[in-house]
Amino acid sequence: MRKILVLAALLVTLGLNAQEQEKKDKRTLDIHGTIRGKYEYQNQEKEGRFEVRNARFSLSGNVTDRVSYKAEIDLSEEGKIKMLDAYGRVNPWSTLQFTIGQMRVPFTIDAHRSPHQQYFANRSFIAKQVGNVRDVGFTAGYTFNNTGFTIILEAGLFNGSGLTSQKDYWTNKINFSAKAQMFVPGGFNLTLSTQKVRPENVNIMMYDAGAYYQGHGCHIEAEYLYKHYADNAFKAVHSFDGFVNYDIKVGGKKPLIRKVSPLVRYDYMSDHSDGTTNEEGKLYITDYQRSRVTCGVTLSLGGPFISDLRLNYEKYFYRDGAQPKVSERDKCVCELMVRF
Repeated sequence: MRKILVLAALLVTLGLNAQEQEKKDKRTLDIHGTIRGKYEYQNQEKEGRFEVRNARFSLSGNVTDRVSYKAEIDLSEEGKIKMLDAYGRVNPWSTLQFTIGQMRVPFTIDAHRSPHQQYFANRSFIAKQVGNVRDVGFTAGYTFNNTGFTIILEAGLFNGSGLTSQKDYWTNKINFSAKAQMFVPGGFNLTLSTQKVRPENVNIMMYDAGAYYQGHGCHIEAEYLYKHYADNAFKAVHSFDGFVNYDIKVGGKKPLIRKVSPLVRYDYMSDHSDGTTNEEGKLYITDYQRSRVTCGVTLSLGGPFISDLRLNYEKYFYRDGAQPKVSERDKCVCELMVRF
């Protein structure tokens, strides 16, 4: 608790000092945060829990017209304090950018969403287990927007050390990632990405293809990820995520609920290894094969992804012989997400 209070005070102090400096030299500063509090009830075990899933704070802005920054910390990332983003970015011109520091690797659609941008209370298997990677490295991005539709290309090189093992980490096996996003008129998007990681001593290649449609109050999305382990160290992993969300606006003057969004999702993952080895030096199953159907409704109390009450029910289907984790079972979820 003392560490949390000290970090929170530090962020506020930095923000106030930066605002004072901004008045003097025209620098920009944005202070944002995301709080997610939830209650989950597992109906088979007849047990429940309250949880603060995220308590994120970030500082971002511009130093000059061409140089920007971001620093983000989570005071409750599954109960732990973590530094998430810490990078500087240079834009030689509006369509080109270079970033160095700690960041989310450019890969997939769903795993790249921040907590306030998620449609469901709990992340998909792609976003949580299979394709979720943050690392320290360098990325370059370029935007083509004069071809009738917009194309965003991103690629980067990364340590592979993760977020906490940077100081004494030296390697000659750099990881990489590349991502292409195509925004077609009419609300269509196609995203292709690939990534190479090496958590310990086995190279892992991942390939992802996803698409979505956004329009007329509807969001339809589907994504597939293939994960291959070098030298057949583990059986290849297949993962899929697909969902539909429909927004219904609520009329009236200053209504408490401004939008009601029913939604449903299906996701699947075959037996998965995160790349760590057991005592015998072999990869092992860290997540058993399963599929899941999630249905629910989101009540928007403010603007889109600003203040949402998410009500979800998750139904799991495991293969024979699987050993479900404590938190990966049928449950009802009530979550309040607040973004500021």
